[in-house]
Amino acid sequence: MVAKISHGSNLYGALSYNQEKVDEGLGKVLGTNLILEPADGVFSIGASMTDFERMMPAHITTKNPAIHISLNPHPDDKLTDQQLSDIGREYMEHLGYGNQPYMIFKHEDIDRQHIHIVGSRVQPNGRPVSDKMEKRRSAAIVEDLERKYNLIPAKGQKQGEAWQLAPVNVSQGNLKKQVANVIKPLSEMYRFQTLGEYRALLSLYNIGVEEIKGENKGKPYRGLVYSALDGEGNRVGKPLKSSLFGKALGIEALEKQFGTSKETIKADGVTARTRAIVAASLATSRTESEFRAALQKKGIDLVLRRNDEGRIFGATFIDHNERAVLNGSRMGKEFSANVLNERFADDSPREDLQTRQPKQSDNLRQTDRPVTNKQPQAGHSTVDDAAGSLLSVLTPEQQGQDNNQPTIKRKKKKKRRYGRQL
Repeated sequence: MVAKISHGSNLYGALSYNQEKVDEGLGKVLGTNLILEPADGVFSIGASMTDFERMMPAHITTKNPAIHISLNPHPDDKLTDQQLSDIGREYMEHLGYGNQPYMIFKHEDIDRQHIHIVGSRVQPNGRPVSDKMEKRRSAAIVEDLERKYNLIPAKGQKQGEAWQLAPVNVSQGNLKKQVANVIKPLSEMYRFQTLGEYRALLSLYNIGVEEIKGENKGKPYRGLVYSALDGEGNRVGKPLKSSLFGKALGIEALEKQFGTSKETIKADGVTARTRAIVAASLATSRTESEFRAALQKKGIDLVLRRNDEGRIFGATFIDHNERAVLNGSRMGKEFSANVLNERFADDSPREDLQTRQPKQSDNLRQTDRPVTNKQPQAGHSTVDDAAGSLLSVLTPEQQGQDNNQPTIKRKKKKKRRYGRQL
């Protein structure tokens, strides 16, 4: 079982995110502590928030009064709702939250069973529950719960084994389901602060995402579309509207998540820890491939974006241990795209067909940028046509019209692509 802990300032936002799952029929409330259960069993954000506020003193000494925890058993662990509720309560008790108000939610929007716990860190004296050595204590609690409930241990598993998130394989078909099985858990598990960082994370699983902007009947609109990518990073099949996967995967929800992630990454000191690992790996690496391999041994993936001439114009580090995605320049100038491009200018990656089997994207094309509603003109490339195809996905359907969308096709230069080495 894997536990992820986040501290934040927006208790209402955390409650809203989980309650929306319940309201949409994609979740349920398994239990509460010091929060009143409605007589009809139907919880509301407003009533729950009132109970949380009732338990908070007037004077608070922390900027991050909320705690949001996800507990994720292995997909092969089959647990009843009562067992999941008991696990949630025991985890909170041992972490020091036995006397704090909290709610336990079960999410049912993906096949993997998991629960979310939203609670208050503020004690009656106004001080927060101690988070000293919180991650170490959490790991020990998880191990005890794994033994007690005979769960498959998360310790020692590779990231892919622990979560069983398989990259999209276009040859298997059913791309919508494959994409859903990846983007839903990733959006819950990882923290990212921009759409570019989110795109870099998805690229590891052969998924692309683009922001769409346009105008319909005089009204502006914007949204997201997801696409499956083939082994060369090209979009395959029909673009998929974010609404197919629920509000949590749309542009507005993700932008809220960007803000929350920024707060928790700063509060948890994630950037400094990741920077130290990246700096140490870079110092001992002579080539890009050595740098990439050293990072992967530490649980970090490197995603580089290159233009058609092979120049690096973007670098993103995905720390699977911290469940955080960080743009290189965000960590420091020495990790920016320009510096890395100069560092590895004479080390263009070479494909060794006997040893490398690219399965996941770590080099994004320069054309992966937001698409705007631009009318194609004579003599222009088919990129504008592709933009129109994507935009038609978000345009509200007319009554009586078939909503089948054409497959996106783009003319691109043949280009060697270097996938993530597993």
